[in-house]
Amino acid sequence: MQINFQRLDALIRKEILQLLRDRRFLILAFSMALLQLFVYSYAASQTVFHLPVALVDQSKDAASRKFILALVNSDYFDVTMDLQNQDEALQAISRGDVKVAVILPPNFEAGLLKGTASVLFLLDGSDNAAVRSAYNAANLVVQNFGLQFIAKKVARVGSAGGLPIITSSQVLYNPDLTSAWFVIPGIIGMILQTMAIEQAALFVVRDKELGMLEQILATPVRQLELILSKLVPLLILCLFTLGVSVALGVFWFGVPFRGNLFLYFWLALLFIASCLGLGLFVSTRTNTQFEAETTALVFMLFGILLSGLFYPRTGMPLIPQLIGDLVPLTYFIRISRGIYTKGVGLEFLWGDALALGIYVVAVVFIASKRFKMRLD
Repeated sequence: MQINFQRLDALIRKEILQLLRDRRFLILAFSMALLQLFVYSYAASQTVFHLPVALVDQSKDAASRKFILALVNSDYFDVTMDLQNQDEALQAISRGDVKVAVILPPNFEAGLLKGTASVLFLLDGSDNAAVRSAYNAANLVVQNFGLQFIAKKVARVGSAGGLPIITSSQVLYNPDLTSAWFVIPGIIGMILQTMAIEQAALFVVRDKELGMLEQILATPVRQLELILSKLVPLLILCLFTLGVSVALGVFWFGVPFRGNLFLYFWLALLFIASCLGLGLFVSTRTNTQFEAETTALVFMLFGILLSGLFYPRTGMPLIPQLIGDLVPLTYFIRISRGIYTKGVGLEFLWGDALALGIYVVAVVFIASKRFKMRLD
């Protein structure tokens, strides 16, 4: 479909002027975005089970197997990867494949008998709920395992010393466990998704209720030109909100931005486009602003509950995880935490970026097929 850029420019300027004249909307949009950022950054905390673990067992003796079994039986940890060294474990955490890595050194059983055994826990500090639960659970499991070993030693030889295991826990990316460092990268995604879906969902029904759609359809404007003219101003608004949110995160909350800012904004642009496409699809399924806002609210709730923003997806049943896969925020949270907090690059995030790209193409294609250039 050929685009007349003169008509498109006129339509975009019309939409931008309409947005700027609606000062109540602009004030409400930015105030709600900032309110969410501050409220969730100061107030969120959780505890979780069944955290995915990368195991590096360099001992492979009876004692190390018993310790691994104790980890699994605690219900806090699920061993999902068996790796060879600490570097592989660090890469698994950077990719987001696991939340915890457990390093058992050689001669673990001999160390237990001497009272000098050691265990290293590497924790993903970009996930608030995971790191706090893992930190507490690791100490609990080690303590219980050590006490059981001492009890058996007393029963066998009639003497006991201190705990036979020395535990070392290292929190990666957020050593002080500052709550804002966990929350803000995800909250930025939630703010963008809420704004993009809600406003894009209103783009047809608002004009229809105000009687402006008839005037637009009376012009020679084409379908693609009308869609782009509605989405481009919203895209600019969302990018501005993104910039403000990132700046507040860095300069107000003191959250360090460790990754590539250029890559972050490009992937955020892909995420915003997917949300706008989803909002466009919603607008083709609704007839009133109330319906559009209600439907957008459903996606916001799914984003909060099922995307991994506050509640880790690893502990969810299969069906909620599948529903969460339909929400763009699920993919952007991993991207945002990966770049913002961990400083990783596209080599670790290409899967989520590809998913968002496919999401954009699919949802815009479906929405454009359902969009009709008429009033009925």
